[in-house]
Amino acid sequence: MNTTRILAFRNKPPTPIDAVPSEWSLVQQAKPVKARRYIPQASERTLDAPDIQDDYYLNLLDWGSSNVLAIALGNTVYLWDAVDGNTSELVTVDDDVGPVTSVKWAPDGRHISVGLNNSEVQLWDSTSNKLLRTFRGCHQSRVGSMDWNNHILITGGMDGRIVNNDVRIRAHIVETYSGHHQEVYGSVASVNSPSQWLHQLEDHTTAVKALAWCPFQGNLLASGGGSVDKCIKCWNTHPGACLNSVDTGSQVCALLWNQNERELLSSHGFT
Repeated sequence: MNTTRILAFRNKPPTPIDAVPSEWSLVQQAKPVKARRYIPQASERTLDAPDIQDDYYLNLLDWGSSNVLAIALGNTVYLWDAVDGNTSELVTVDDDVGPVTSVKWAPDGRHISVGLNNSEVQLWDSTSNKLLRTFRGCHQSRVGSMDWNNHILITGGMDGRIVNNDVRIRAHIVETYSGHHQEVYGSVASVNSPSQWLHQLEDHTTAVKALAWCPFQGNLLASGGGSVDKCIKCWNTHPGACLNSVDTGSQVCALLWNQNERELLSSHGFT
Protein backbone atom coordinates (compact mmCIF):
# COMPACT_ATOMS: atom_id res chain seq x y z
CA MET A 1 0.00 0.00 0.00
CA ASN A 2 3.06 2.28 -0.26
CA THR A 3 5.02 3.64 -3.23
CA THR A 4 8.13 1.53 -2.73
CA ARG A 5 9.13 -0.47 -5.83
CA ILE A 6 9.55 -4.16 -5.48
CA LEU A 7 11.77 -4.51 -8.61
CA ALA A 8 13.71 -1.80 -10.34
CA PHE A 9 15.71 -2.35 -13.59
CA ARG A 10 18.42 0.25 -13.80
CA ASN A 11 20.27 -1.36 -16.79
CA LYS A 12 19.04 -2.95 -20.03
CA PRO A 13 18.83 -6.76 -19.94
CA PRO A 14 21.79 -8.54 -21.57
CA THR A 15 21.45 -9.68 -25.17
CA PRO A 16 20.52 -13.41 -25.18
CA ILE A 17 23.11 -15.79 -26.65
CA ASP A 18 21.79 -18.49 -29.01
CA ALA A 19 22.75 -22.00 -28.02
CA VAL A 20 22.71 -22.88 -31.75
CA PRO A 21 24.08 -20.47 -34.38
CA SER A 22 21.34 -18.81 -36.42
CA GLU A 23 22.58 -20.24 -39.70
CA TRP A 24 22.29 -23.75 -38.27
CA SER A 25 18.75 -23.23 -37.11
CA LEU A 26 17.75 -22.07 -40.58
CA VAL A 27 19.11 -25.28 -42.03
CA GLN A 28 17.19 -27.36 -39.50
CA GLN A 29 13.94 -25.51 -40.10
CA ALA A 30 14.11 -25.89 -43.86
CA LYS A 31 12.26 -29.01 -45.01
CA PRO A 32 14.35 -31.38 -47.11
CA VAL A 33 13.35 -31.25 -50.74
CA LYS A 34 13.12 -34.70 -52.31
CA ALA A 35 14.74 -34.85 -55.72
CA ARG A 36 12.25 -35.53 -58.46
CA ARG A 37 12.92 -38.80 -60.20
CA TYR A 38 13.28 -38.83 -63.96
CA ILE A 39 11.19 -41.55 -65.57
CA PRO A 40 11.97 -41.88 -69.29
CA GLN A 41 9.07 -42.28 -71.67
CA ALA A 42 11.08 -44.14 -74.31
CA SER A 43 12.69 -47.57 -74.03
CA GLU A 44 16.41 -47.74 -73.31
CA ARG A 45 16.81 -50.69 -75.65
CA THR A 46 14.56 -52.84 -77.81
CA LEU A 47 15.33 -56.54 -78.23
CA ASP A 48 14.06 -58.76 -81.03
CA ALA A 49 11.90 -61.68 -79.91
CA PRO A 50 11.06 -63.78 -82.98
CA ASP A 51 8.78 -66.80 -82.52
CA ILE A 52 7.67 -65.76 -79.03
CA GLN A 53 4.37 -67.45 -78.22
CA ASP A 54 1.37 -65.16 -78.25
CA ASP A 55 -0.19 -66.69 -75.15
CA TYR A 56 -1.35 -64.59 -72.19
CA TYR A 57 -1.26 -67.60 -69.89
CA LEU A 58 2.46 -68.33 -70.21
CA ASN A 59 5.40 -66.73 -68.40
CA LEU A 60 8.20 -66.55 -70.96
CA LEU A 61 10.34 -63.73 -69.59
CA ASP A 62 12.31 -63.29 -66.35
CA TRP A 63 15.12 -61.02 -65.19
CA GLY A 64 17.58 -62.58 -62.73
CA SER A 65 19.52 -61.04 -59.86
CA SER A 66 22.73 -61.31 -61.93
CA ASN A 67 21.29 -58.79 -64.42
CA VAL A 68 20.64 -61.44 -67.04
CA LEU A 69 17.35 -61.64 -68.92
CA ALA A 70 15.94 -65.06 -69.80
CA ILE A 71 13.41 -65.35 -72.61
CA ALA A 72 11.75 -68.40 -74.17
CA LEU A 73 11.24 -68.26 -77.93
CA GLY A 74 9.49 -71.39 -79.11
CA ASN A 75 11.58 -74.38 -78.05
CA THR A 76 14.66 -72.32 -77.11
CA VAL A 77 15.64 -70.36 -74.01
CA TYR A 78 18.01 -67.43 -74.63
CA LEU A 79 20.00 -65.42 -72.08
CA TRP A 80 20.74 -61.73 -72.63
CA ASP A 81 23.40 -60.14 -70.42
CA ALA A 82 22.40 -56.55 -69.68
CA VAL A 83 25.98 -55.62 -68.75
CA ASP A 84 27.76 -56.46 -72.00
CA GLY A 85 24.72 -56.96 -74.26
CA ASN A 86 25.73 -60.49 -75.28
CA THR A 87 23.11 -63.13 -76.08
CA SER A 88 23.63 -66.85 -75.57
CA GLU A 89 21.51 -69.95 -76.01
CA LEU A 90 20.79 -71.93 -72.86
CA VAL A 91 18.80 -74.85 -74.24
CA THR A 92 16.68 -75.99 -77.18
CA VAL A 93 14.20 -78.75 -76.35
CA ASP A 94 12.73 -81.30 -78.72
CA ASP A 95 9.31 -80.84 -80.29
CA ASP A 96 7.82 -83.72 -78.30
CA VAL A 97 8.46 -81.93 -74.98
CA GLY A 98 8.26 -78.29 -76.08
CA PRO A 99 7.56 -75.53 -76.49
CA VAL A 100 8.93 -73.85 -73.38
CA THR A 101 6.00 -72.53 -71.34
CA SER A 102 7.73 -70.74 -68.43
CA VAL A 103 11.13 -69.63 -67.14
CA LYS A 104 12.15 -68.48 -63.66
CA TRP A 105 15.51 -67.53 -62.16
CA ALA A 106 16.47 -68.84 -58.74
CA PRO A 107 17.38 -66.17 -56.14
CA ASP A 108 21.11 -66.80 -56.66
CA GLY A 109 20.90 -65.53 -60.25
CA ARG A 110 22.78 -68.59 -61.48
CA HIS A 111 20.25 -71.41 -61.59
CA ILE A 112 17.12 -71.23 -63.71
CA SER A 113 14.05 -73.45 -63.98
CA VAL A 114 12.44 -74.15 -67.36
CA GLY A 115 8.81 -75.30 -67.56
CA LEU A 116 7.76 -77.38 -70.56
CA ASN A 117 4.61 -78.14 -72.48
CA ASN A 118 4.82 -81.86 -71.63
CA SER A 119 4.54 -81.17 -67.84
CA GLU A 120 8.27 -81.54 -67.09
CA VAL A 121 10.48 -78.94 -65.41
CA GLN A 122 14.22 -78.67 -66.02
CA LEU A 123 16.76 -77.10 -63.66
CA TRP A 124 19.80 -75.55 -65.36
CA ASP A 125 23.10 -74.04 -64.28
CA SER A 126 23.41 -70.96 -66.47
CA THR A 127 27.14 -70.55 -65.78
CA SER A 128 28.13 -73.94 -67.15
CA ASN A 129 25.06 -74.43 -69.41
CA LYS A 130 24.53 -77.77 -67.67
CA LEU A 131 21.23 -79.55 -67.07
CA LEU A 132 21.24 -80.43 -63.36
CA ARG A 133 18.01 -82.42 -63.14
CA THR A 134 14.54 -82.90 -64.60
CA PHE A 135 11.43 -82.92 -62.40
CA ARG A 136 8.72 -85.33 -63.52
CA GLY A 137 5.38 -86.27 -62.02
CA CYS A 138 4.56 -82.79 -60.72
CA HIS A 139 1.82 -82.10 -63.26
CA GLN A 140 -0.22 -83.79 -65.95
CA SER A 141 0.03 -80.98 -68.51
CA ARG A 142 2.04 -77.85 -69.30
CA VAL A 143 3.76 -75.85 -66.55
CA GLY A 144 2.89 -72.20 -67.13
CA SER A 145 4.09 -70.56 -63.91
CA MET A 146 6.93 -70.98 -61.42
CA ASP A 147 8.51 -69.18 -58.49
CA TRP A 148 11.26 -69.77 -55.92
CA ASN A 149 11.29 -69.65 -52.12
CA ASN A 150 14.94 -70.34 -51.23
CA HIS A 151 15.45 -74.00 -52.22
CA ILE A 152 11.75 -74.65 -52.85
CA LEU A 153 10.58 -74.40 -56.47
CA ILE A 154 6.83 -73.75 -56.76
CA THR A 155 5.20 -74.83 -60.02
CA GLY A 156 1.70 -74.18 -61.36
CA GLY A 157 0.19 -76.24 -64.16
CA MET A 158 -2.72 -76.45 -66.54
CA ASP A 159 -4.01 -79.32 -64.40
CA GLY A 160 -4.92 -76.78 -61.70
CA ARG A 161 -2.32 -78.01 -59.23
CA ILE A 162 0.40 -76.11 -57.39
CA VAL A 163 3.41 -78.19 -56.34
CA ASN A 164 6.26 -77.39 -53.94
CA ASN A 165 9.49 -79.06 -55.05
CA ASP A 166 12.53 -79.29 -52.79
CA VAL A 167 15.38 -79.28 -55.30
CA ARG A 168 17.87 -80.65 -52.74
CA ILE A 169 16.30 -84.08 -52.37
CA ARG A 170 15.50 -86.98 -54.67
CA ALA A 171 11.79 -87.16 -53.73
CA HIS A 172 11.34 -83.51 -54.68
CA ILE A 173 7.53 -83.19 -54.29
CA VAL A 174 6.97 -82.05 -50.70
CA GLU A 175 3.53 -80.41 -50.97
CA THR A 176 0.67 -80.36 -53.47
CA TYR A 177 -2.22 -77.86 -53.53
CA SER A 178 -5.39 -78.71 -55.44
CA GLY A 179 -7.69 -75.75 -54.81
CA HIS A 180 -8.04 -74.59 -58.44
CA HIS A 181 -10.43 -75.91 -61.06
CA GLN A 182 -8.56 -74.43 -64.03
CA GLU A 183 -5.00 -73.69 -65.11
CA VAL A 184 -2.64 -72.00 -62.66
CA TYR A 185 -0.62 -69.42 -64.57
CA GLY A 186 0.33 -66.95 -61.85
CA SER A 187 2.28 -67.95 -58.72
CA VAL A 188 4.27 -65.95 -56.21
CA ALA A 189 6.10 -67.58 -53.31
CA SER A 190 5.08 -66.71 -49.76
CA VAL A 191 7.13 -67.29 -46.62
CA ASN A 192 4.30 -69.18 -44.90
CA SER A 193 2.69 -71.90 -47.00
CA PRO A 194 -0.05 -73.84 -45.19
CA SER A 195 -1.35 -77.07 -46.63
CA GLN A 196 -4.92 -75.68 -46.81
CA TRP A 197 -5.86 -72.44 -48.53
CA LEU A 198 -6.66 -69.62 -46.13
CA HIS A 199 -9.02 -67.57 -48.27
CA GLN A 200 -10.79 -67.91 -51.58
CA LEU A 201 -10.74 -64.46 -53.20
CA GLU A 202 -13.48 -64.22 -55.82
CA ASP A 203 -13.76 -60.50 -56.59
CA HIS A 204 -12.07 -60.77 -59.99
CA THR A 205 -14.41 -61.65 -62.84
CA THR A 206 -11.88 -63.32 -65.16
CA ALA A 207 -8.42 -64.88 -65.31
CA VAL A 208 -5.89 -63.66 -62.70
CA LYS A 209 -2.29 -63.89 -63.89
CA ALA A 210 -0.61 -60.89 -62.22
CA LEU A 211 0.30 -61.39 -58.54
CA ALA A 212 2.81 -59.51 -56.38
CA TRP A 213 3.52 -59.55 -52.64
CA CYS A 214 4.32 -56.14 -51.13
CA PRO A 215 7.97 -55.98 -49.95
CA PHE A 216 7.29 -53.57 -47.05
CA GLN A 217 4.00 -55.04 -45.77
CA GLY A 218 3.94 -58.82 -45.68
CA ASN A 219 0.15 -59.24 -45.63
CA LEU A 220 -0.46 -57.00 -48.66
CA LEU A 221 -1.05 -58.75 -51.98
CA ALA A 222 -1.73 -57.09 -55.35
CA SER A 223 -3.55 -58.95 -58.11
CA GLY A 224 -4.54 -58.07 -61.67
CA GLY A 225 -7.39 -59.39 -63.80
CA GLY A 226 -7.57 -60.22 -67.49
CA SER A 227 -9.31 -58.54 -70.41
CA VAL A 228 -12.85 -58.84 -69.01
CA ASP A 229 -11.94 -57.69 -65.49
CA LYS A 230 -9.19 -55.07 -66.14
CA CYS A 231 -8.79 -54.33 -62.41
CA ILE A 232 -5.85 -54.18 -60.01
CA LYS A 233 -6.90 -55.14 -56.50
CA CYS A 234 -5.02 -54.90 -53.20
CA TRP A 235 -5.76 -57.48 -50.50
CA ASN A 236 -5.16 -57.75 -46.80
CA THR A 237 -4.42 -61.47 -46.68
CA HIS A 238 -4.98 -61.81 -42.91
CA PRO A 239 -8.78 -61.39 -43.11
CA GLY A 240 -8.88 -61.89 -46.89
CA ALA A 241 -10.38 -58.44 -47.43
CA CYS A 242 -10.13 -56.34 -50.61
CA LEU A 243 -8.66 -52.96 -49.65
CA ASN A 244 -8.82 -51.21 -53.01
CA SER A 245 -9.73 -51.82 -56.64
CA VAL A 246 -8.62 -49.78 -59.64
CA ASP A 247 -10.08 -50.20 -63.12
CA THR A 248 -7.11 -49.86 -65.48
CA GLY A 249 -9.13 -50.12 -68.68
CA SER A 250 -6.99 -52.92 -70.07
CA GLN A 251 -5.78 -56.48 -69.51
CA VAL A 252 -3.36 -56.66 -66.56
CA CYS A 253 -0.40 -58.89 -67.50
CA ALA A 254 2.07 -58.39 -64.64
CA LEU A 255 2.64 -56.46 -61.39
CA LEU A 256 5.91 -55.48 -59.70
CA TRP A 257 6.42 -53.61 -56.43
CA ASN A 258 9.17 -51.00 -56.19
CA GLN A 259 11.74 -52.06 -53.58
CA ASN A 260 12.67 -48.46 -52.71
CA GLU A 261 9.45 -46.50 -53.13
CA ARG A 262 5.83 -47.20 -52.20
CA GLU A 263 4.88 -47.77 -55.80
CA LEU A 264 3.48 -50.54 -57.96
CA LEU A 265 4.37 -51.07 -61.62
CA SER A 266 1.87 -52.75 -63.92
CA SER A 267 2.10 -53.96 -67.51
CA HIS A 268 -0.89 -54.39 -69.77
CA GLY A 269 -2.22 -56.17 -72.84
CA PHE A 270 -5.00 -55.13 -75.19
CA THR A 271 -7.82 -52.85 -74.04
